[in-house]
Amino acid sequence: MARRWNGWGDESHDYVVPKSAASFLQQRIGATTPLPDATLQDVLRTIPATRLPDHPLVVSSERDRLMHARGQSLGDWLRMRSGRFEVFPDGVAHPTSGEQVRSLLEYAKRNAVRVIPYGGGTSVAGHITPLAGDRPVLTVDLSRLNQLADLDVDSHLATIGAGANGPQVESQLRARGFTLGHFPQSFELSTLGGWVVTRSSGQQSLRYGRIEDLFAGGRLESPVGTLDMPPFPASGAGTDIREIVLGSEGRFGILTDVTVRVTPSAEVEQFHTIFFPSWEAGLAGIRALAQARVPLSMLRLSNPVETETQLALAGRDRAVGLLERWLGKRGAGAGKTMMMLGVTGSSAQVRNAKRQATSLTKQYGGVQVGQVIGKQWAKNRFHLPYIRHGMWDRGVAIDTLETATHWSNATTLMEAIEAALRSAIANDGERVHVFTHLSHVYTSGCSIYTTYLYRCGLDHEETEDRWRRLKAAASEAIVAHGGTISHQHGVGLDHAPYLPAEKGELGMRAIRALAHEFDPDAIMNPGKLFP
Repeated sequence: MARRWNGWGDESHDYVVPKSAASFLQQRIGATTPLPDATLQDVLRTIPATRLPDHPLVVSSERDRLMHARGQSLGDWLRMRSGRFEVFPDGVAHPTSGEQVRSLLEYAKRNAVRVIPYGGGTSVAGHITPLAGDRPVLTVDLSRLNQLADLDVDSHLATIGAGANGPQVESQLRARGFTLGHFPQSFELSTLGGWVVTRSSGQQSLRYGRIEDLFAGGRLESPVGTLDMPPFPASGAGTDIREIVLGSEGRFGILTDVTVRVTPSAEVEQFHTIFFPSWEAGLAGIRALAQARVPLSMLRLSNPVETETQLALAGRDRAVGLLERWLGKRGAGAGKTMMMLGVTGSSAQVRNAKRQATSLTKQYGGVQVGQVIGKQWAKNRFHLPYIRHGMWDRGVAIDTLETATHWSNATTLMEAIEAALRSAIANDGERVHVFTHLSHVYTSGCSIYTTYLYRCGLDHEETEDRWRRLKAAASEAIVAHGGTISHQHGVGLDHAPYLPAEKGELGMRAIRALAHEFDPDAIMNPGKLFP
């Protein structure tokens, strides 16, 4: 893969916005004008000399430092596209073993160097952003720690290097007849260690579990020593040390080896689509499926605006028109919602789950439309992050955010987030197109995943200012209306101001105390989780 320096993924991949979709968006937010992009050479000339002393594992070329300077939040995107990075790591290391990671941490301690662990660079919350300061910054890229070290077939446990990305994890396991089953949208780039330290959730978590369900143990290298976490099936022996590492975001050390619970590869996997006549009917249907514990692998419910938008962005006007007319005759007309459900397992398991899901959703007016939409979604699901490229080329900025809450609060919180986004830049005369889906369902609640699009401003600075106001308005709405500040993207820099509202004063003191215990000299990933 030829990795982009100023955007997502492979340079050879793009997303072309269909003409009908462009017209749809113009009706919602107005006419747009693209902004120019900085050139690679212009940006390379802005990188200052390194402040790091020599080390055999550390490289300080401008290209390496540039490629590790930012993640993939919209704020990162705007800085990359404008060329205003401002701060770069002073060097990058690519260790190939835990011993080399320990060597790098000792080097950092001796030389008062800040250390940023780097997985796939997919953070959308500022986890890998270096901060300005008088101490040099070393980014430790873990991508060479990517091998399957051990597979216990009897126990369904696999130990894999923390730097293995999604395709590397799955290809090594599938060659042995297993899967981890963890498929976040960032799957092609994000890494196993990154999933653990940001508490990631994959699209089929309903079957396989979130990463905290899959994370059985491993090894963390910290500035004060090595933390080994044996993968017991269960233990009553005090505090679970794994829970300390989960969500630690590099503040306590660098995760080098991860032991995970794996599953034999499924015989059958299908994705079906059901339309409901209204949001209320769809919400009742998805909640009933979750609480009945129907053995599905995925459930997601798009609200009416997302349903309309997805059909418009498909660019298949004739086919969509026929579908709309067919649905209308069956009671799913204007205001309809679209549900996608995944069924995974043996032929008998899939047959049984489909039968249960069909029977239950019919009680709420669900209209089955088969697998055509689901097959297209499955084909493109890891390609969707490239949509930002197509939108940017048309002068449209696109971003997402997520939270989670209990079922009785889901509609209230969703509506509060969407209202906050629609009004955040209204005084500028700007409209924001906002839509939402529910996913990662639980018996007590669900995650809420919101996408919003707005027009680029006259320049990158104005566009970034709009994003900051939109992000702040949505985050404040989440905190004020009973949601978690992050269901699956972690805290980083962007969500850190809102974490105390969720953890409380004592909780924040406990997190700080843990960080001090593992990292008394405060060299690890400064500014993330807390200042």
